[in-house]
Amino acid sequence: MSTVSTTSAADGQLRPLVPPSPVTLRINGQDHTLQLAPWTSLLDALREYAGLTGTKKGCDHGQCGACTVLVDGKRINSCLTLAVLQEGADITTIEGLGSEHALHPLQQAFIDHDAFQCGYCTPGQICSAQGLINEGKAQTEDEIRELMSGNVCRCGAYVGILAAVKEVVDAKR
Repeated sequence: MSTVSTTSAADGQLRPLVPPSPVTLRINGQDHTLQLAPWTSLLDALREYAGLTGTKKGCDHGQCGACTVLVDGKRINSCLTLAVLQEGADITTIEGLGSEHALHPLQQAFIDHDAFQCGYCTPGQICSAQGLINEGKAQTEDEIRELMSGNVCRCGAYVGILAAVKEVVDAKR
C-alpha cells in the first residue's frame, strides 16, 4: 500500500513526503515488522499490512466497535490509535483468541447462543467481551450491557450476545 501524500521530484517521479519506516508489532504472539507511514492506524496495519482481516472496519471513527482488539489485554478501537504507538504492546485480534479446531469459550458461546447474524460485528464483540472479562468488572447482565454498549450490532443480535457473554462470565467465577 502506498502512502497518501506525495511530492514530485525533479525527475517527475512521485515520492512519499514521509517514507514508510519499519514498525514491529507483536500480534497474536508473533512479531510482525511492517513498513508503515507514521499515520497508519492500527486497524489498517492489521488488515492491510499484516493480512489479518478478522478485525473489521466499520465506521472508522470509533463509534461502532467493529474494530475492537485487545492491547495488553485491554479492549481498544483499533481505528483510533496509530500503529507506531503500539510497538512493544501485546496485540490480540480475533485470529489470536482461538483456532478452527480449538474455539475460544467466547467463540463457542456465540455459536451456542446464535449471537450473530451477518457476523460483521462478531470479531469486535468477542474481543470486547474478552476485554471486559479481563477487566473483571462485568458480573451482572446490566454491567455486561453497559460495558458492551460501545459495540454496535446492526442486525440486533443483542439477546444472543448478552447470553453468550454472560455464560462465559459465569463460567469464570
